[in-house]
Amino acid sequence: MNRLAFNVLFGMFLLAGALSLSAQQINPRVPPPPPSTPADTAATPTGVPAATPNDATPSAIPQPIDPSIPPLPPTEDSASESPATPSGPVFDPLHAGRSLDVGKFYLNKGAYDAAIDRFVEASNYQPTLAAPWKFLGDAYEKKHEYAKAVESYNKYLQILPHAPDATRIKKLVSDLEEKSAQQSPKKAER
Repeated sequence: MNRLAFNVLFGMFLLAGALSLSAQQINPRVPPPPPSTPADTAATPTGVPAATPNDATPSAIPQPIDPSIPPLPPTEDSASESPATPSGPVFDPLHAGRSLDVGKFYLNKGAYDAAIDRFVEASNYQPTLAAPWKFLGDAYEKKHEYAKAVESYNKYLQILPHAPDATRIKKLVSDLEEKSAQQSPKKAER
């Protein structure tokens, strides 16, 4: 009997919880009320009823947002309050590493344009990182854009002049410069 009573009470508790949760669901078609600020509550003395929408001016009543109407341009006051966007690259080593990993995946898969985009993104997130430039050179080389590959490899050597593979990269750059010189007259003939 004790076990049965416990199960009945537990079932009633679950049912009451489910009913209260269903009562708390939000209807997406009804806009939420505007948030109240501490200034609003301090301005209304206790015992005095708050202003109703009929008492307020039409501009004070919140209106639903119409997506067909473009937003108003920012005023001088709002422009001075908003933070300025950085003009240079944003230093973010986490995203640089992720972009580098995804770029390597694309490079191994043979999607050279996607790999190039990711390596450029990685170099923007962390400009002093040499690896994106090396992989960018590999991608351009496999895409047969030898002039861009030479630029990328030179940037790699500029950032990391004493790289373990610097002699191999320098030889590769000289070979690619020759290929680029041979390739440019062919492009001019087309």
